[in-house]
Amino acid sequence: MSDSNEKLHGIVAYFTDIDGLMAAARKVRDAGYKRWDSYTPFPVHGIDEAMGIKPTILPWIVLVMGLTGLSLGILLQWYTNAFDYVFLISGKPDWSLPANIPVAFEMVIAFSAFTTFLGMLALNKLPHLSNPLHKLESFRRITDDRFAIVVEAADKNFDAGRVRALLGAASAEQVEDCPVDTSRAALPLWFHGLAAIATCLTFIPLAVAFKGRFATSEKPRYHVWPDMDWQRKRKTQTEWEMFPDGRAMRLPVEGTIAQGELRDDFELYFGVDQDSFVPDRVSYDAGAMGPSAEGRPAWLTGFPTAMVVDEALLERGQQRYDIYCSVCHGQQGNGLGSVALRAKALDAQKWGWVDPKSLLADNAKSYSNGEIFHIVSQGVSTMKGYGAQIVPRDRWAIVAYVRALQMTQGINRRELNRLGVDPADLKPVPTIDDVRVSSADAGR
Repeated sequence: MSDSNEKLHGIVAYFTDIDGLMAAARKVRDAGYKRWDSYTPFPVHGIDEAMGIKPTILPWIVLVMGLTGLSLGILLQWYTNAFDYVFLISGKPDWSLPANIPVAFEMVIAFSAFTTFLGMLALNKLPHLSNPLHKLESFRRITDDRFAIVVEAADKNFDAGRVRALLGAASAEQVEDCPVDTSRAALPLWFHGLAAIATCLTFIPLAVAFKGRFATSEKPRYHVWPDMDWQRKRKTQTEWEMFPDGRAMRLPVEGTIAQGELRDDFELYFGVDQDSFVPDRVSYDAGAMGPSAEGRPAWLTGFPTAMVVDEALLERGQQRYDIYCSVCHGQQGNGLGSVALRAKALDAQKWGWVDPKSLLADNAKSYSNGEIFHIVSQGVSTMKGYGAQIVPRDRWAIVAYVRALQMTQGINRRELNRLGVDPADLKPVPTIDDVRVSSADAGR
């Protein structure tokens, strides 16, 4: 390279249209130059092929880093969950691939995204804050309505005369030299001072954090963002001198009922006739139970007027019974559910456990629908009530299904022989096709 070339950054050729730029780019490419570039005010389709630009290696780098993130994500989760700190949760495997896919996926995204961004900067040698082309007055129109090709003097085949002749033959509107930028490259003195001040200021938050970490104070910390930490309210179960009883929590106003909580249908909500009184929790031995009990509520013998006893109700009752009742009373209602069998194996009666009643027993059949509903709602003996878990209509559905169990499972062998029915023909659990329950049938 000659001394004159060392004073040049490159030679610039300007074009007024895309066709001229594309034709010139092909000539420069065919001439074997490597250190050159095209400049346009907007993306030009096909310019990469015209310049002979090969596909970038960046996708392969991103692929490798994405696989690295995937491997690290899976390895980290395996190490923490299955090796370093094994923790059994509900009998699940210590480590399984499906449960760890989300974190592995996020690691792939993170590694790929950062590699794409940083790799693009590195391969394009960015950031490049200064370029000699910025000094050329004509080059400033590149962002507006002109196109340019710049062949840099750093190319090993660069010869100023040959490059000018080549670009001139390519019908360039103008060809000019771009000298090397010899202006002072050092930053101005005021910038150094400003940078020093900014650097010192960055230590202030760190110093405040250290002070807050190790120092003590009688005053609360200052909240930059309050986040509703202070409100004109009182938390539950706290004192408040504003009220005479000194309690922050207020009791409901006497005689008021929350919207939607009016239970004026005694049949539906309590299992008694509309004119009867509502009983508290009772037991099998209490005077409120049994047909001969004195002062008993007017238990409902059939189903509430608001209920429609049909196939849908029986299906719902079977579903609710299997969820809440079968674990103790068994799917056949014989009182031999999994919980009852486990209690027998542990001899739980010594702790006060009472065996679940067989729903097929005669005394269980003697209870009216209202009494069964009341037991499901309030519980009895060691059985807890399900009034909070099961809505009233579902409790009545359970009552209907219990009656269906009693009708199909509670027939003794002598009765079956009298009816000419083979016990083997009876299904263990009644189905809708086998049982039809009406209000009158259930009341008997």
